[in-house]
Amino acid sequence: MRRAVSTSLVPLVLASSMAGPVQAQVRAVEVRAPRAFGYMLGDLVRAQVDIVVEDGFAIQAASLPQRGALAYWLDLRDIAVSQADAGDARRVRLDLTYQTFYAALDVRSLEVPGFTVSFVSQGASGATTASARVPAWTFTISPLREILPPAKENPQDYMRPDGRVASLDPRPTLFTGLGFAGLALVAFAGLARDRTWWPFRVRRGRAFAAARRRLRGLGGRPDAAEAYREALLALHRGLDETDGRRVLADDLDRFLDRHPAYRGQAPGLVAFFEASRIAFFGNDTARARGRLARPKIAALAARLARAERTA
Repeated sequence: MRRAVSTSLVPLVLASSMAGPVQAQVRAVEVRAPRAFGYMLGDLVRAQVDIVVEDGFAIQAASLPQRGALAYWLDLRDIAVSQADAGDARRVRLDLTYQTFYAALDVRSLEVPGFTVSFVSQGASGATTASARVPAWTFTISPLREILPPAKENPQDYMRPDGRVASLDPRPTLFTGLGFAGLALVAFAGLARDRTWWPFRVRRGRAFAAARRRLRGLGGRPDAAEAYREALLALHRGLDETDGRRVLADDLDRFLDRHPAYRGQAPGLVAFFEASRIAFFGNDTARARGRLARPKIAALAARLARAERTA
C-alpha cells in the first residue's frame, strides 16, 4: 500500500491512497487546510485537495462538487481547478472555499463531507475512467458568546458602550468649499460677460447681441407691419454700430472686408438689405416679409451674434 507524503508545512493534512491494479491510475489524494480550529459563525473555511493521477488522465468537470448548500450549516462558495506535471504523473489541485453558518453554543468539531472526483483517459482501445475519493475532514468551531454570562441587575450593562470617535475640524473642508465656490462665481461671471447677460448687457462691441435682444422684445407688438419695420431697424443699428458708420446695401462688400468674421452670413445679409429696400423705399411690408420673414431676421441676428462672440 502506498501513501502520499506532504512536504508542505500546514497544520492539517489528510491523505488517502489507492492500491491495486484497478485503482492504479490514481496514485494519491491529499486534503490540506490552513488550520483546523479558530472558526466562528460566518467564517470562510478553505481547503486544498491534491490528487496525483497517471499521465494522460483528465478530470471530468461534471464530477466536481457544485457550488451551493451542502448542509444547513455549510455552503460551498467557490472551487478552482489547476493542473501541473508531477514527474511521470499529473497533479490536479482543487482549491475549495466553504462558509459555515453553524451557531455553536460551545466548542464543537464539524465534519466537511467528502466527495468523489472522476478522471478519464482516451486511448486507442477506448476510454478508461478512474475515480478518486476525497475523504471527509473536520474543523473546530467556537461560539460567539458565553452560554450563561454573569448576571447583572441592569440589562443595559450587557451592552457595550459606544466607541469614541475623534472629533474632526470642519474648518479646512469649509475653507476649501468656499474657495471652490469663489472660483465658480468667477467662472460664472466670465460666462455672463461672454454671453452679455446681466449686468453685462450694455457693453461696447456686442452690437448684434443687443439687436438680438431688441428683436426678442418685439414679439408682443400688435401691429405686425410696424413690428417688422422695427425688426429691420434693429438689425440696421447692429450693422451700423459694428462698423462705426452707416452701412447701406452698396457698402456690404466693404463691410465684410473690414469684418471677415461675418463673411459666412453674406447671403442672409443680401436678403436682409433687399427686404429693407422693399419695406422702406417701396413701402410694401407684405412683399418684404415674403422676401425675408421676421423669424428669419431673428435667426440672422442670432447667427451674427454668435459670430460676434468668436470675432
